[in-house]
Amino acid sequence: MQFSSRQQLTAALLTRVRQLRCARGAYLSAHMCYLAVVRFAFLLAASATACFCAAPMGWNSWNSFANIVNSQIVQQQAQALAANGMKEAGYEYVVIDEGWWLGERNAAGNIVVNPKQWPAIRPGQKDGDMANIAAYIHGLGLKAGIYTDAGRDGCSMYPDSGPKYNNTGSEGHYEQDFVQFSKWGFDYVKVDWCGGAEEKRSGAVQYAQVGRAIRRAEKITGRRLFLSICEWGSQNPWFWAPGVAGTESTIWRTGGDIIPPVVESLDDTEHAKRVITLKNVLDSFEAGLHPEAQHTGYYNDLDMMVMGMRGMTDAMDRIHMGLWVMASAPLMVGSDLTRLSSATLSLLKNREALAIHNDPYGLQPIKVADPSPGLQVWAKPTAVAGRRAVAILNRTDSSAQVKIDWGKLGLVGTPRSLRDVWNERDFTAADPAFSVPAHDILLLSVNGEDKKPVEYLANQSDIAGIQATSGPTFAGIEYANASGQVAVVRVKSTSGLSTALALPPTAGSDTGTAGFLLPGGTADLSFEALTVTVRKLAVYSW
Repeated sequence: MQFSSRQQLTAALLTRVRQLRCARGAYLSAHMCYLAVVRFAFLLAASATACFCAAPMGWNSWNSFANIVNSQIVQQQAQALAANGMKEAGYEYVVIDEGWWLGERNAAGNIVVNPKQWPAIRPGQKDGDMANIAAYIHGLGLKAGIYTDAGRDGCSMYPDSGPKYNNTGSEGHYEQDFVQFSKWGFDYVKVDWCGGAEEKRSGAVQYAQVGRAIRRAEKITGRRLFLSICEWGSQNPWFWAPGVAGTESTIWRTGGDIIPPVVESLDDTEHAKRVITLKNVLDSFEAGLHPEAQHTGYYNDLDMMVMGMRGMTDAMDRIHMGLWVMASAPLMVGSDLTRLSSATLSLLKNREALAIHNDPYGLQPIKVADPSPGLQVWAKPTAVAGRRAVAILNRTDSSAQVKIDWGKLGLVGTPRSLRDVWNERDFTAADPAFSVPAHDILLLSVNGEDKKPVEYLANQSDIAGIQATSGPTFAGIEYANASGQVAVVRVKSTSGLSTALALPPTAGSDTGTAGFLLPGGTADLSFEALTVTVRKLAVYSW
């Protein structure tokens, strides 16, 4: 089939995704249907007029190399990412964090880079040109990321090791720096908050300026530059980061680092005593739960992953991976990729776990049960009708048997199928009690029938009469977007909800659907967009 425009291809892919929703158990098994929907969603992301995709996946230098990062280290890690199967699994970004720049600018205000730290890699290149490492990363079929600060000074004024450096932020140079990053060839920029916090700036104001500067850089260079907001949750970014400055996709940190860097090559007392605990990981997960703010395109960032690092066991790795994929959080691995065990690599590449992460709705989970102290059941709504991802987390010192009330997942009766995600196998019993070892997690994919939702028709851009909910509730919005591009839509409620949805284009009489979680007490909704027609809202009983 031939398509005369990107818009036609987008519409065709959206139609295909809907055909694969599997509500009636068509020609694919429920599991294979879910993976097919995810694959088509990524074809859509690659074909649409703007990025409409899952939370980013890749590697970041900070956790394992802190501010000693250099070209040789980044090349080694990029090579490992390209060769160990992670690239094929969807990990695509190689992000250079703090320490790449020492704060020097020339008379024109342009960044000056240490030529010894970032030398030429190939003949014809110049020392001290960050385009060298970006080109190297691209040559491996990966995307390149870089780092700055929203303030005048960056986090290098508080170095993890080595001397202090000031003036490593972009304040006063936003437009200049982001154009430079883009011209160098970077695809992603992490913007920290050390300088902003030191200057007592407003995160909402500063990151809006950053967002506008990035959009200007994209227009000048034609290169997409993904924004990673690293404000640590100090000013509640989940309220203002979705859609900031009209960005169609972004992530925002919800807390501090899981742990300070564990740099194995720095054989000193400070780094030697840093050992990751399960509490570190669980605290980061809990700090990152802001489900009303997260929708496809906009994601809470629970911090870079520490799987395989000092202190982490196989069970802790499973908990870490399981909670991060359930939360559809960015999967930015901070480990030394050349030192990962086969067990850790296998978890990171688990295709069924990644399908949960990459679900087109991109929602966070809802806690549906606490069977006993230390046991939790989390359920994640997905874009496939009747499909749930379920995590049973055992925080206790003893193994546990857990039965699930399927009605609390919004399902009618017993599920049609149950899938053990870690072992990629089906459960044979129709309604088993699940065994979960101490300090471990069981990850399930559940296929059943949705309870019938309550539907509310829209009156122009408003939906009135919504019954207040007692807790987070899954809802789906039906809309039409004939603009030919992703529309950023502000959503507000009379109960205080304020967020944004990124809605991809539709074609002709077709409509699209997007999922989101209504917070407890949600009342009447209003949608602020000139290019989108909201049709109705379906609220599911959980």
